[in-house]
Amino acid sequence: MFSKATANFVRQVDPKGSLIPASGRNDSSKLLPMALVVKRKRHWFWQRPKYQPTDFKLNDLLLGSEELIPAVSKKDFLTYKAKYGDKITGKLDAEVGSVGMTLQALGSSKLQSDFGKLKKEAVVVTKLLQDSDKRLVDMEHVLVQELEKRYDVLAVVKESILTTSTCIVTQIKKEQCAFRAMVGLLDKLGANINFCIRENNDIEADMDVTLEIPSDVVIAYSVLELKINKDGHFKICLQPGKIGGFEADSASLWSSEDDDDVVDGRCFHEDIPQQNGFHVEDLSPLAELSQSTRQDLLSMLKDILTDSVTLSQLQSTLEELCFGKTPDMIQQEKLSDCVDTSAADSLNAAHLLVSALEELPEETLSLLCDSQPDFLKAFSTLLNLIKDSSCPLSLELLPPLLREEHDFQQAKKLLSSIGVTVNVDSNQLRLEMGKNIQVDLLVLRLSTYGLSLLCPAQKQDFFCCVV
Repeated sequence: MFSKATANFVRQVDPKGSLIPASGRNDSSKLLPMALVVKRKRHWFWQRPKYQPTDFKLNDLLLGSEELIPAVSKKDFLTYKAKYGDKITGKLDAEVGSVGMTLQALGSSKLQSDFGKLKKEAVVVTKLLQDSDKRLVDMEHVLVQELEKRYDVLAVVKESILTTSTCIVTQIKKEQCAFRAMVGLLDKLGANINFCIRENNDIEADMDVTLEIPSDVVIAYSVLELKINKDGHFKICLQPGKIGGFEADSASLWSSEDDDDVVDGRCFHEDIPQQNGFHVEDLSPLAELSQSTRQDLLSMLKDILTDSVTLSQLQSTLEELCFGKTPDMIQQEKLSDCVDTSAADSLNAAHLLVSALEELPEETLSLLCDSQPDFLKAFSTLLNLIKDSSCPLSLELLPPLLREEHDFQQAKKLLSSIGVTVNVDSNQLRLEMGKNIQVDLLVLRLSTYGLSLLCPAQKQDFFCCVV
């Protein structure tokens, strides 16, 4: 409930900015100015990074006995109160093999956040640069040693948004728990895992939960990434889009000081289909599932598309199932002939689809949630035409369904939700899009194509490759 409230807060007050929502109440003391945060790389290049607080501050990593205590400014930020409503509710904890997850259940929910008057504490950057000049990072520090091997990025908290008095977050729910459907779905995908449900999921319940948050709790923060050389010298990345990281013998995923093709922590290059080892054909196993499984998966995804917390949790669970095994575990499975290739392909395809959906804006997900199967297939075809054509498209080339006014307007809304403007001129379709919109367009293509593969098959159906 706390993480959902902070995520909504950031989407409302800083949707295109640098603020990161705090994910847990216990992390508050780790997110004050000068604290160190780890920026975790994601599996797909187009995924936005995730941030993990640490128990250290920048001063803890620097050589020398002189303590680094830069100035911190404090000022009022804003007063915030909001109400949200959706159809996702409930919470069930389960163990999925070695994976722990929490999933929302079906029902209705209202979330009211009253953070009251908020304040901002921010590092005075000029003073930080002056005080840290010529200081060196201890390259033998345990945190540095761990992160250097993973190619993760260290960042220092630049500013924190804190509560100033006790405030209230209230969630009113009417639950109709439906966790067994998720369990059965993963089983149909061939997960071959054991479930241990720790809460009765066959009940319906009304619930009114109030979370009281004390003063001086961090609900959002922003960071400055660090570029750390092998000799311990480091730079603080000040400009938006500048990516930090550890100096490596060869270029790493994050080391790109002069890279202009950076969007929200995502790297973009021309050869999109070849990056991170994925191809659009990796989604094709979804079409090989039985019709009942595809219908169940499509229905379940539509149920959670508008709940960012649940969608993120599902993505993390699938990622752990697909890539969380150690080489020794995989080798052991191969020796015991336990690996079902088709099941693994289905899980990987589901993970790719959910990972793409997680990256889409809330408005886009809401529109996809309301889209009918025939529209999803037609829109997927349109996205393929857009990708393959650098010139205006003749309206005659549009799928027949999209020549209808209602469905054409739906397609325009979907494209507009990611920053693509559609204009019609002289029986031609013209698109206007900003710089680096290709990443968002790719994610929309993957999402729409994956969803279309789950739609009921009809005679003479065909699916166009979207990348």
